Amino acid sequence: MTVDALTSVSVDKSGSAVRAMFSRVAPRYDLLNRVLSGGMDVAWRRKAVALLDPKPGERVLDVGSGTGDLALEIHRRTAGRAHVLAADFTFAMLSIGQAKFRGAGAAIPEANADGLHLPFRSGSFQGATAAFSVRNFEDTGAGLREIRRVLAPGGRFVILEFTPEPTGPLAPLVLFHVRRVVPVLGRLVSGDTGAYSYLPDSVSQWPAPAALAARLKEAGFSEAAWTPLIFGIAAIHVARV
Repeated sequence: MTVDALTSVSVDKSGSAVRAMFSRVAPRYDLLNRVLSGGMDVAWRRKAVALLDPKPGERVLDVGSGTGDLALEIHRRTAGRAHVLAADFTFAMLSIGQAKFRGAGAAIPEANADGLHLPFRSGSFQGATAAFSVRNFEDTGAGLREIRRVLAPGGRFVILEFTPEPTGPLAPLVLFHVRRVVPVLGRLVSGDTGAYSYLPDSVSQWPAPAALAARLKEAGFSEAAWTPLIFGIAAIHVARV
């Protein structure tokens, strides 16, 4: 299948479809992340939190928190002195995250919240994060504007996400892994064919780093820069209010 064919695939990102998909894979979600990324997602989250640089006393919203790994990393980095809130619209993910927080002795509150309609006052947070979640918004622009709304002046927003086109001499191999191997591994580990066909399909339609930075500015952020990760397979964007 050519790149052009991949980018023409229709991806159902309606809220009901995405919620149902993540509810199905929730029990195996963490294992799948480790297997499919070769464990790199752990280091990527640490780097994302380092770039956010949360301060004691700051309120940080983790949007599309899933099973809570990024929220937990924020808690660990600040020894619990930053007030992180894990938000997701899938109960199955939140349930696993809450068990994880209890096991780590981390009192991290959760909210069942849709990233397109956050139930928080404007300017409520000094920081926001999103790891592999903004790509799943049914309306990316609306989601970015909503996150911008809940951030206070000077607030930072960090996005960790895959990129549509890896770079460097190993790009063909990386593309083959993401578009061919990932769906097979995902099906074998999770038993869910659709969920891990969705990953490469949705990534192929996601904006490249420069285009995502432009969309962040269109959403009202004053600046947006990005850091490419290994082989350009993913990137971390830092946007500021």
